[in-house]
Amino acid sequence: MALPVAFFALFFAWPVAAIVARGLKTDGTWRWGRIADVVSQPDIRHVLWFTTWQALASTVLTLLLALPAAYVLARLDFPGRQLLRAVVTVPFVLPTVVAGSAFLALVGRHGLLDQLWGVRLDTTVWAILLAHVFFNYAVVVRTVGGLWAQLDPRQEEAARMLGASPLRAWRKVTLPALAPAVAAAALMVFLFTFTSFGVVQILGGPTFSTVEVEIYRQTSEVFDLSTAAVLTLVQFAAVGAILAVHAWTVRRRETALRLVDPNTTARRPRGAGQWALLAGVLVTIALLLVLPPAVLVRRSLDAPGLGYYRALTNADGGTFLVAPVHAVWTSLEYAVAATAIAVVIGGLAAAALARRDAGRLVRGFDALLMLPLGVSAVTVGFGFLIALDKPPLDLRQTWILVPLAQALVGAPFVVRTMLPVLRAVDVRLREAAAVLGASPWRVWREVDLPLVRRALLVAAGFAFAVSLGEFGATVFIARPDNPTLPVAVARLLSRPGDLNYGQAMALSTILMVVCAVALLILERLRTDRTGEF
Repeated sequence: MALPVAFFALFFAWPVAAIVARGLKTDGTWRWGRIADVVSQPDIRHVLWFTTWQALASTVLTLLLALPAAYVLARLDFPGRQLLRAVVTVPFVLPTVVAGSAFLALVGRHGLLDQLWGVRLDTTVWAILLAHVFFNYAVVVRTVGGLWAQLDPRQEEAARMLGASPLRAWRKVTLPALAPAVAAAALMVFLFTFTSFGVVQILGGPTFSTVEVEIYRQTSEVFDLSTAAVLTLVQFAAVGAILAVHAWTVRRRETALRLVDPNTTARRPRGAGQWALLAGVLVTIALLLVLPPAVLVRRSLDAPGLGYYRALTNADGGTFLVAPVHAVWTSLEYAVAATAIAVVIGGLAAAALARRDAGRLVRGFDALLMLPLGVSAVTVGFGFLIALDKPPLDLRQTWILVPLAQALVGAPFVVRTMLPVLRAVDVRLREAAAVLGASPWRVWREVDLPLVRRALLVAAGFAFAVSLGEFGATVFIARPDNPTLPVAVARLLSRPGDLNYGQAMALSTILMVVCAVALLILERLRTDRTGEF
């Protein structure tokens, strides 16, 4: 635990504490009254209200649209089922900047809806809500569908034989069993939408602002660190409460049910109702998940002869100090470095948490590992500039600063992927190897590593995809001569002109393809047959 604790203390706790202290401390005195002053401001209360209600609306809308797909993928067996599962998962690993760009190409200026019917939704809250559903659809399908596939269908069949209608059997038998999974999925969707930044930044414009976007505005545009610090504390408290409730629902889910092999529960669709449901789910996925990326690709090809892609090779002294295509190689280099850091830190943390003799303090660190996913990435990025600006850790001019910020987001995915596999390793195998004279290092190399190798590769793939698309912290610390893909897309979208817009679409398409390829590789390496995250 020494290295993971030191890493999170140095590169997460310290930067966050530094920016909070910079905002709330004056002449050595803490100004706690500033919290009430900021929260009482009408514009800040409007931001807090919008952040909360759009997260609730996004969560409800995601559940309504994704629960039928969870049932279809869990209970129905049909050609192309595995491909459909991969298609559903692709949006989740896409960077939020790509999701925002895809919906901008669909509902924004000169978008598909604008061209066909003269309708624009990029300045309305509907664009944000639909983009959030696009991004979080897979969370519900994977989390709820994974458990649904393992529920014994004979329990519902027994209720039907005793005279219950299909609806009553589902409501009395299946729904209570699924409730913890539905609650866990809803909480994760709420967490992701509550802390939304890239989607709202691109689609919301000056009209809509979440807490995360407001923190960015207060730090980079208004330079009001005091207000940013208060908003950081508010978001931190909200995220902590969400994670605590999520941990409780997960514990209920782990202990409440007797599950069966998920490969034995799926059957061919029977009756007009199931075929109609399957058709409806396919149409929803086509319109909501496939159409926006397809429109994004088409918009990137609008210029004759791949003009927007060829323009990426030209240096633009206005937006970049280098050619935009340079961001592709920079992002790949940073993502590889961040993945290596995340695998080491997350792997060590997972190994410590998997030990049966782990104390309460170690288990408590498991919950803290999730905080970087919910705490403002903007705060972390700006905190890097404030906290890591003096020897012996003056990293502001070094390339490693970006991979460190990206690894903070990737490490929790490594822990969540590797921990169940490490806990499943029979401790007697290690004990037998030790009795035969193997050293602890050799026991790990000969016993643990072969069993967790594929999980390690899956964890590395997730960390790579997440690092590649990290935007909130990177937007502060990426240097002008080394922009990452998400930062380059955001900068191009912020400038007027069709050429800049087309280049943003082209870069978004490249980023989407790289992330999709990484996901398809992950699907082939998956060791978890339940289909859950």
